[in-house]
Amino acid sequence: MSKPLNWRDFGSDFHRRAVAPATARARVWRDWVRDNDPVYAAARHPGRPEKWALGLVLTLTLAVALFLALFDWNMLRGPIGRWASAKYDREIALTGDLDVDLFSWTPSAVVRGLKIGGPDWARQEDTANVDEIRASVRLRKLLAGQIEMPLLSFTRPKVVLIATRDGRKSWQLNPNKPDTGEGMKLPVIQQLVITDGQLSFDEQRRRMTLRAAVDAREGANGDAGFLLEGRGAVNGSPLTLKIQGGPFINIRRNRPYHFQADVSGAGSSLSARGAITRPFDLGRFDATLTMQGRDLSDLYLLTGVTLPNTPPYRLSGALNRNERVWTFRDFDGRVGASDLSGEVRVDAAQRLRVDAELRSRRLDIDDLAAVLGARTRTNAAGTDTEAPVVVGGKLLPDAKLQTERLRTMDGTLTYRATSVKANEFDVRAVDLGADLKDGVLKLDPISFNFNRGELNGAARIDATKDTPYNAVDLRLAGYPLESIVPARNGSVPLSGRALGRARLEGPGASIHDFAAASKGSLSLVVPNGRMRAAFAELLGINASAGLLKLLSGDQSESRIRCAVADFGVNNGTATARTFVIDTDVVLAQGKGSIDLGAETLNLRIDGESKKPRLLRLWAPITVSGPLTAPKVGVDVGEVVGQGGLAGLLGAVVAPVTALFAFVDPGLAEDADCGRLIANAR
Repeated sequence: MSKPLNWRDFGSDFHRRAVAPATARARVWRDWVRDNDPVYAAARHPGRPEKWALGLVLTLTLAVALFLALFDWNMLRGPIGRWASAKYDREIALTGDLDVDLFSWTPSAVVRGLKIGGPDWARQEDTANVDEIRASVRLRKLLAGQIEMPLLSFTRPKVVLIATRDGRKSWQLNPNKPDTGEGMKLPVIQQLVITDGQLSFDEQRRRMTLRAAVDAREGANGDAGFLLEGRGAVNGSPLTLKIQGGPFINIRRNRPYHFQADVSGAGSSLSARGAITRPFDLGRFDATLTMQGRDLSDLYLLTGVTLPNTPPYRLSGALNRNERVWTFRDFDGRVGASDLSGEVRVDAAQRLRVDAELRSRRLDIDDLAAVLGARTRTNAAGTDTEAPVVVGGKLLPDAKLQTERLRTMDGTLTYRATSVKANEFDVRAVDLGADLKDGVLKLDPISFNFNRGELNGAARIDATKDTPYNAVDLRLAGYPLESIVPARNGSVPLSGRALGRARLEGPGASIHDFAAASKGSLSLVVPNGRMRAAFAELLGINASAGLLKLLSGDQSESRIRCAVADFGVNNGTATARTFVIDTDVVLAQGKGSIDLGAETLNLRIDGESKKPRLLRLWAPITVSGPLTAPKVGVDVGEVVGQGGLAGLLGAVVAPVTALFAFVDPGLAEDADCGRLIANAR
């Protein structure tokens, strides 16, 4: 067992080995200073020169103190104004009395009649006019390198803020300094008083004006606290703003300052309830934000953030500001009839950047149509949506893309809908992605999953000019023909899987304008499928077979060996290059065009029977009219021509010969499906 430590012996040994030598060295240094340092010697036994020097220092100190106590600080108003005017290139003047009290543990100053003029381009309006400013600081904190203000008071301040369309801001004293987007940081102010303040704001880019009253009152009654309340207009619609907070009394940096803010305008309203986590550091706060309105794109007028067109919305979540970064996270709500949740991050640096991750548990496809430019109808409350419609009965939306808004920011977007409400297209899931940089918007992926099949692709919108230039490449895979041509009387006239591709490019500020000026190609391919035999026969207007089967209700089917529709597009007109429907019984070939601008069809289909048929009318099928309601008919002129030939034969030869005009020998051969499909793809 080890011997226990003897603390008395340990202390004695430590003193002998460490403390005693250090004490001895200190005595040696003290004796050397006493014998050799002239400063020490003069202080212990001051001579005549030292006494004179000390007296001179005391005299100068008293003189400076007396001068400061009796000095007329108004003499500095002119020099201060001229220096500030030259530094900030605008008129700055102190037009009233200037009082300063330095002999206190809380030095203070009173400035009366402060004027800060506007920059060269806005000299008609002073940026600020204040009747009186009172301020004091704690001397102890100031000597420690900190600023703490027991009082800051403004009497009748009038502030005018102007922002031009090209981004100039009248309140920027250093316009050449980059705007980092960080919030204002003020020193700790224990008591802030604002009496009869006025704020005027004019933002010309968004046509936003605001006239507000500002007050900050002390005390414990109901009127105490901070209040900014004003009215104005934004893009021609009324605007209201109200910000409230508690009284600025005994405010501490480590105690959050609670506030609430409400703004309404441009068909939208925003309400925030939260706290500035470190008072007077306006670059940091947390709040709960609720916003609602008729269209998310209207929020650009209030926030400067470009958002897509939507049906009426209501969203609520956590809003956080950390210097230049704003985050709206964990939000949830509805847009139209669809739920929407996710996170949006806004970096308010010199160039705005927005990154969003959005998702829907259940999407109403009509709401997505509104994003693409379709117009929605709402009830009187402006909340419930009906099916979206497009202007003028058109199929392609003609809502204009706000190109100037896209040029003001960069960002990314991801959106996923895990399920979709039952719809006529049978869409089951949606996955979209977007990347915006320097006015160029790339959409990738564009993905729609159907019950069977999918649509995938990408698009590019160059919005660097007022009229954007667009390019799209979309691929359709495995889409069921039953969804294109629905069943009638319980019978499906067509079945099979369709493949398609659309490659278009051209100018246009809307989907409709883009289609009307586009060039490229459109193709639709059915590698194999089934068709009701009656319809297959009628592709050749076979009166003896097709009509009989239709009238008898025949539900038998013919095989579609292949169907290929390949169109070349130029200046918005799609012209058929290949149009073939090959079945067991008929080979049909078509020609014609589709006017994407007028949204009309003008197609003609000629059929040839593969088997001999009696009473076959050689008359092409026509498809014409608007895309939204095409009309299918028969070229009667061809039937009349065929009847005229029969009459001529009957007059010249014999009545029985007239039947030859209606007999089809059935010489059509199978199409080369492999080559046709390869060319169309």
